[in-house]
Amino acid sequence: MPHMLPRVTDSAMSGTELDNVLLAVERAAPVDAVEAVTRAIGSSLDADWVSFLVADMSGRALVRLVHLPIGEPAGGRRQDRDVAQLMPFDGGPQEQALRAQQALVEQVGDRFVVRAPVTQRGEAIGLLEIALSAAPGEAIVRRLSLAAHTLAFVVIANRRHTDLFEWGQRTTPFTLAAEIQRRLLPEAFTCEADSFTLSAWLEPAASIGGDTFDYSLARDVLHLSITDAVGHGVDSALTATLCVSGLRNARRRGATLPEQAQAANQAIIGNRPAGSLFATGLLGRLHLATGLLDVVNAGHPMPYLIRGEQVLSVALDVNRPFGVLADKPYRPDRLRLMAGDRLVLITDGMLERGAAALDLPSRLRELARLHPREVVRVLGDLVLEVAGPALPDDACLLVLDWYGGHGDTRTTTAGADTRRASRSAADRSRTWPVEAGTGRASQSGHLGPENLGSTY
Repeated sequence: MPHMLPRVTDSAMSGTELDNVLLAVERAAPVDAVEAVTRAIGSSLDADWVSFLVADMSGRALVRLVHLPIGEPAGGRRQDRDVAQLMPFDGGPQEQALRAQQALVEQVGDRFVVRAPVTQRGEAIGLLEIALSAAPGEAIVRRLSLAAHTLAFVVIANRRHTDLFEWGQRTTPFTLAAEIQRRLLPEAFTCEADSFTLSAWLEPAASIGGDTFDYSLARDVLHLSITDAVGHGVDSALTATLCVSGLRNARRRGATLPEQAQAANQAIIGNRPAGSLFATGLLGRLHLATGLLDVVNAGHPMPYLIRGEQVLSVALDVNRPFGVLADKPYRPDRLRLMAGDRLVLITDGMLERGAAALDLPSRLRELARLHPREVVRVLGDLVLEVAGPALPDDACLLVLDWYGGHGDTRTTTAGADTRRASRSAADRSRTWPVEAGTGRASQSGHLGPENLGSTY
């Protein structure tokens, strides 16, 4: 089993070593940037091998990217001289390291394999693996954790210039509608800060179109949204494009929440193709220092609030959907979050048809201990289990944990706050369902706003 080795035998990564790594990245082409980093790390530690595994878009596997000379065989998907080898999660050491967000060491024969999460602000990008001939001490493990954190920034910077990482992550081909929809989502599905952690997910990731989520962090405010364009296919994806673009354009101009809603409404009314497509949505603006959340509900399903042992449906004033009635104003509502609250925004794909068998309140209560990054993926799997394997509609959700304490005191280890991470894969498995409908009964209720206080 993977284990921590506390012996101290070396120093942490030096500034000179980090400078050399960054210089190697700048000299390399974007497709070779990760290999430049792993090669430098491996050489400095005289490693047997070094590997980078990127998280696939389903959230259920890692993908090892391998660069091969022409004619050399390798299993997995191949594009030119690059090969993507799928490694599904199975509860093993790779999954444990990623879930717990901790570097783990495993003895494999006469070698010691270190697995360090490649993470930035809680977004699990992948995993760095390195095989050493001797047991690494605590300082070596810290050094590799820092290297993995550096690698996260290398991937983020270089994937803007190449499709290699996106190709590696796509274990299922995308439809045209899904391609359009993908461009509407934020680049990172998870964000950690002092006062909150946010994570969102969309299922299925590779087909249909219409559901979106978005967020943006300002100095003292968190903007967030979840939307659902009616219909399916390209028309739905185009409606979603008008909606999200209207919201973002207004937000970036400094518009109020009702003004953002009206901008999305006008964008759809003034530009939609033939037909009467529209979108529902829920927009939020969270004041990070106080927990006050201003909300506009545009004909959307109500959110859930997890407070202590209770799972509560939040009653909000309902406005018309986006794309209906040009001039009627949107009315905001206000909630007051308390430290420790979890807010869950969903689309109707989490509630209707086969997904109705999910018993979402019960599941949310069971998953209360898990990091939002894990919660959204578990619920995505549950929806597929009860309503899949092919969903008739998108299922989208956004989970927000608010802690209070807005400021600059965030404590992290290599890109993640390990105090908030799911403790281990075993911790996750205790909440993993064998069959739908086997969860404990939840304390559910109804709550109104006035009550809410080479191998790379």
